[in-house]
Amino acid sequence: MADVNRGNAGSGGHAGANLPVLRGHNAALVLDLLRTAGEGGISRLELAERTGLTPQAVSKITARLRTEGLAAEAGRRASTGGKPRTVLRLVPAAAHAVGLHLDRDELTAVLVDLAGLPVAVRRIPLDLGAGAEQVVEAAAEQVEAVRGARDQGAGEVLGVGVAMPGPLDHATGVPQRVTGFPQWAGFPLRDVLAARLGLPVVLDKDTNAATLGLALRGPGDSFAYLHLGTGLGAGLVLGGALHRSERTGAGEFGHQVIQLDGPVCDCGNRGCIEALCLAAVARGDLAEAARVLGEGAANLVGLLDIDRVLLGGRTIAANEECFVRGVGAVVAERARGAGVPVSAAEGGAHPVAEGAAQLVLAPVFGHRRGSELG
Repeated sequence: MADVNRGNAGSGGHAGANLPVLRGHNAALVLDLLRTAGEGGISRLELAERTGLTPQAVSKITARLRTEGLAAEAGRRASTGGKPRTVLRLVPAAAHAVGLHLDRDELTAVLVDLAGLPVAVRRIPLDLGAGAEQVVEAAAEQVEAVRGARDQGAGEVLGVGVAMPGPLDHATGVPQRVTGFPQWAGFPLRDVLAARLGLPVVLDKDTNAATLGLALRGPGDSFAYLHLGTGLGAGLVLGGALHRSERTGAGEFGHQVIQLDGPVCDCGNRGCIEALCLAAVARGDLAEAARVLGEGAANLVGLLDIDRVLLGGRTIAANEECFVRGVGAVVAERARGAGVPVSAAEGGAHPVAEGAAQLVLAPVFGHRRGSELG
């Protein structure tokens, strides 16, 4: 599985590699435990127990984290013997990342802190077909706008995660024949935007970015996230790993053909689930859209034996009960007693953009590979 942040532009290393703490896996383990502990913090003894490191090693790592402003004392906790234990916590404002969602008709930029919490959000209309240079300039302007929203003295911005419709090559940061927008094929988006901003940039599909954010919240070991908005796609977590495949093209869920000789899809095929589902939404037949989406979801359950199906995207959000009920009914009927639950995804207010920011942050906490999301 390729690194979450493989092949960033600029320095060619991982986003955030200029952060002094990224000297080894052990430091990332400690930093991740500080992150998950939240404001309540965690003691050095607990850090040693959970990481398997010696107390001396933990002391050295946490001392360096404090020196670099990434950790701070969070008070003291009563001990079962001896003096009270000092509790440490993450300093969220010590560093930030920007997540960009380039949708077909809208651009969302979000600045998040080390804890993954949004600090600033910008949303503007966007025509993804207006031309790559124009889109890059609009994206750069919004990155600079949210970047400037940091409090005075707040930590650096480690990089920018960009999420857009696919297909695309995550490893090289180059879009391919984006469905409906073939003019993007071969444009070096990651490198161009990195040069424009002077920051490391990571590019991934919108569904993968949202799924990464969900996986880091831990909704299940193997699940599918189905995103229905201006298009239809999926993100897959299999065995705890964000699944992109060797060519990073997995998850083109919307372009599975389920009706031979059906209506023409923007991808050029006929009878794609995306074409059928979006057509049903356009004519206001949400029950039919949910049924079609359910058929595709049931195919995934049967093929991949996943634990659950999560639904998201603006169309789902606007009609959540209808889609959860409709998709769930089809999956229950076709799953043959597997009992695979279907529910709305519980992400942030801007799940794709926030997930895109995690493309930058995940490696900081040691989640360098899809198999390390858990």
